[in-house]
Amino acid sequence: MASALNPPRAPKPKCALPSHYHESFLEKKGPRDRDYKKFWAGLQGLTLYFYNSNRDSQHVEKIDLGASVKVTDEAPWGSSHDPAVHFNLFVRNQEIKFKVESLESREMWKGFILTVVELRVPSNLTLLPGHLYMMAEALAKEEARRALEMPSCFMKVSRLEAQLLLERYPECGNLLLRPSGDGADGVSVSTRQTLSGTPLVRHYKVKRDGPKYVIDVEEPVSCASLQAVVNYFVLQTKNALVPFLLDEDYEKVLGYVEADKENGESVWVGPSVPAVLCPGAASLAGGPKQLPPVPVIPEPRQHKLPPPLNPDEDYVIPIKDAPAADYENKDALVPDWPEVRKPKQCHPAPKVQAKPPKPPTGPKPEPRGLTSGLVKKLAISSAQAVFPTTGYPPPRVGQGDGRAGRETAEAAGTGTFT
Repeated sequence: MASALNPPRAPKPKCALPSHYHESFLEKKGPRDRDYKKFWAGLQGLTLYFYNSNRDSQHVEKIDLGASVKVTDEAPWGSSHDPAVHFNLFVRNQEIKFKVESLESREMWKGFILTVVELRVPSNLTLLPGHLYMMAEALAKEEARRALEMPSCFMKVSRLEAQLLLERYPECGNLLLRPSGDGADGVSVSTRQTLSGTPLVRHYKVKRDGPKYVIDVEEPVSCASLQAVVNYFVLQTKNALVPFLLDEDYEKVLGYVEADKENGESVWVGPSVPAVLCPGAASLAGGPKQLPPVPVIPEPRQHKLPPPLNPDEDYVIPIKDAPAADYENKDALVPDWPEVRKPKQCHPAPKVQAKPPKPPTGPKPEPRGLTSGLVKKLAISSAQAVFPTTGYPPPRVGQGDGRAGRETAEAAGTGTFT
């Protein structure tokens, strides 16, 4: 079964190659190198860049040509096994040797290097008219670049700080460019030299005159840029003044101070391989090392929320949380006013009413033949037994309702009612 075709891969974006005044292959041998190493070299500004290949956009080495530079030809060796042509470059009292394939290539490199350093096209080299035209174009580009760029020896320091830098770091140069002390739109030049063991420190003022800079000396000198000012001091002193360039050295090995537990002294420890690597990095020994476990941070204690309110109790309901208006009589409350429940009224306990008195019952009929006096006494005694606490006298026989009197008389056997 044929597999589905994969979509075509998009081409990788190519990095734009840097533009150089001149570029070609060069074999370089530095002061610490044992043999020559071949690079693709390119000159841009006052920097000579070196690449591993002519397709690379990131350089691996570079040489700053801002300090005093001297180019010389190396005498031929006279051997047939090395037909290459050599020339030497002296930068900061260091000699760097180069090897090219032909005499024309050597003259081209020397001409471009001297053009950007001295800001003029050299006339003592064996060059063709086309080569001279290319160097003139490079000179115009370099002058335009320097007009917008500060020299490498410019530092934002005061007069006293400039003197201290030149005194503490004499190997970095003896000419420093700094802002003017009067606050004007100008700069100052500070120099330090030694005469018979005595230091000589001098300061020169450079004024701004439109797009140009004027060196304020007995005979003022006008320069097109600040770099031209630096070049004037270097050329007029026959390279005795060297632009100041502070070297920044960085350590390659991570070290730390550790106290010895036995004698209490502190020692410097520099491990060859870092103990902890950054995420995504691989150790020099072989595979990636595991990162230390991340400490578990305990969660903060959560306070218990109070129990929900009892809906049966009396509470005032906020306006925003008003209940839906759903009533039996369809009379909805105004939503803008909160519903306030009336407090419950405590009803008094019902009074216990006394039982009504039982109606009086007549005495039982007695046998006939008893006298009326005895009947009256029995009626009075029975009435007192029925109404023990009323306080009222018992009803008299023969009073009240006629029917009751008649029944009483009949019970007594008199047969008459009065």
